[in-house]
Amino acid sequence: MLQSKINIGGRNIILETGRLAKQAGGAVLVHYGETTVLATATMSAKARDGIDFFPLTVDYEERMYAAGKIPGGFIKREGRPSEKAVLSARLIDRPLRPLFNQNIRHEVQVVTTVLSADPDHPPEMAAMIGASAALHISDIPLNSPIGGVIVGKINGQFIINPTTERQQQSTMHLVVSGTAEAIMMVEASMNEVPEDVTLEGIMYGHRVVQEIVQFIEKFRTDALALGLARQKKEITEPETNLELEQKVIAVAGDQYTKAIEKCAAESLSKTEREVLLSAVKEQVTAELLEQYPADDQETLVDIQKIIADQQKKIMRRMIVESKIRIDGRAVDKVRPVSAEVSLLPRPHGTGLFTRGQTQVLSVATLGRISEEQRMDGLVDEDNKRYIHHYNFPPYGTGEVKFMRSASRREIGHGALAERALMPVLPAEDVFPYTIRVVSEVLESNGSSSMASVCGSCLALMDAGVKIKAPVSGVAMGLIKEDDQFIVLTDIQGMEDALGDMDFKVAGTAKGITALQMDIKISGITRDIFEQALAQAYEGRMYILDKMTGVIAQPQPEISPYAPSIISIQIDPEKIRSIIGPGGKTIKRITEETGADIDIEDDGRVFIAAVNRDAGKKAYECIEMITKDVETGQMYTGRVVKTTDFGAFVEVIPGIMGLPGKDGLVHISQLAHTRVDKVEDVVKEGDTIIVKAIGYDNMGRLKLSKKEAMEPPVKKVKK
Repeated sequence: MLQSKINIGGRNIILETGRLAKQAGGAVLVHYGETTVLATATMSAKARDGIDFFPLTVDYEERMYAAGKIPGGFIKREGRPSEKAVLSARLIDRPLRPLFNQNIRHEVQVVTTVLSADPDHPPEMAAMIGASAALHISDIPLNSPIGGVIVGKINGQFIINPTTERQQQSTMHLVVSGTAEAIMMVEASMNEVPEDVTLEGIMYGHRVVQEIVQFIEKFRTDALALGLARQKKEITEPETNLELEQKVIAVAGDQYTKAIEKCAAESLSKTEREVLLSAVKEQVTAELLEQYPADDQETLVDIQKIIADQQKKIMRRMIVESKIRIDGRAVDKVRPVSAEVSLLPRPHGTGLFTRGQTQVLSVATLGRISEEQRMDGLVDEDNKRYIHHYNFPPYGTGEVKFMRSASRREIGHGALAERALMPVLPAEDVFPYTIRVVSEVLESNGSSSMASVCGSCLALMDAGVKIKAPVSGVAMGLIKEDDQFIVLTDIQGMEDALGDMDFKVAGTAKGITALQMDIKISGITRDIFEQALAQAYEGRMYILDKMTGVIAQPQPEISPYAPSIISIQIDPEKIRSIIGPGGKTIKRITEETGADIDIEDDGRVFIAAVNRDAGKKAYECIEMITKDVETGQMYTGRVVKTTDFGAFVEVIPGIMGLPGKDGLVHISQLAHTRVDKVEDVVKEGDTIIVKAIGYDNMGRLKLSKKEAMEPPVKKVKK
């Protein structure tokens, strides 16, 4: 067995191998505080036939026992992955995928299993480092191990992997992953952080990442010495048919160059471009196949692959050499943008955002606080009052597919848009609503996730949500050839597919609120980041100007179909008075008024009703129930009952049949003179003035009629 440790951010990360899961291709147990993650990497013995892609799967498995919990429900077994697990798996997958030899046709599976979860030591970071180490000691070819850290910023100082408490104080949650040479992946949520500070945070994180990569390299060296690591498998590179390639270039090169130049010159739409390029492909393929047997399928596949490669090279060369894109735009130009609000009559807020051939309809719904989403995860139990869901139906790209539950991509894009808008949402005490936004991608030709940020911002403002500032987003691309690189603003689908980077930036005019970067090459350097952030700012401001031209600030009133919410702060001791015995009181109020009432343990009461009069009536009921009778104050009350020892007087009347507040006027407190019989002074139904004189030892109100009257004038004897 081998154990090695490294100190990161003042705390040790320990890697161990040779004890668990020894039949896996590589297995590493990661200890980080009281967080323990088992990471394994395994490659199939045989390659898959008939595929033209690298079959990689990355799984992040949460086990409830890791936090000392038993799963809920009837089955008592972990079910589908949580949203957190899906996002963590994507976090690990994205920096690793570009580092594999893309000619691998063996199936590769990385499985990270959280065995013990400590909230102050993030399991997803332990899993990322463990996955990298497991791959590095396995026989699976990987260009380089990766490291990953979370960067926070408190009081002007960057910190690594902040604890839960310190993360609450941080202005950023920035995940940086990369190799020793370059950055592979960035993902962040931020509180309007300026671009220059963001860049410094990324670079700060990368310096720590480099330490982790060196540590993993040494871990493999030590494991090899102990016979606990494997030699890397040799991958057979596909032979290039140079003769066929030259024939394809001779026939296709000129035709594709002209076709792509035509696309740019005439700014053809996605559909028009696809029709033109497809026609060229068919013509070139038919011309080349005339030289081969009709049933030569292998040659057909090779021809189509070479054609696709040529199309990619021509498009990239045109951008690098001429700085002209396939739709005719300059490299820093955003496609035409339009925005609309209030499209739908019944939903509480709607925003339609269109940029080029990408169109997203976002719909906002306002609900009660009790409708918050309960997040019952491994390391946190919290309620989520802002929820963003992203749907990408197949018709958005003119396709026909079976529609299933949300994909990993849809969950990831929804979470990104959610992070982008969270920093500008009003606090719960200012705007006591649960907010759900659903973004429907109606049409897509690149960067639908950033379109959903813009559409959601429009929908929130249309719904009357008092956001601090509007948010816009843009996706940046990259074409890198040797030492030359071109950063592209607002990439479309083909530039995403054939380019080297998808760098999404969202934020306000003041600063960045969310980032996400994926790449297909071996890393991104500081100068590329610097230019991408600068261009992204210009792009975001252009889009923001178009949005605020339609709606500059939130609507002054919420939709008439949204619940009006009234909040009251009461003494927590009086919660039981509102609820009543067996819940009878609160049930009576909701039935009589039609309002919904949510009560928090700290004494906050939220009354929600679409009919504002109903909400006001419920408010009056609760105010009456919780209103205190103050000792020493005078009250006009009604005698509700007489007894031999006194009279019960209602000083605060009940409403809607609910009981009011009454107290006892003892027979000795009815008059300044002796009273033999209560009925001689008061009768049931009489209205009298009384004074509150305190409470007895059982908390019952004591009243006095005597102290509310002027004392009798004593007669002076002559």
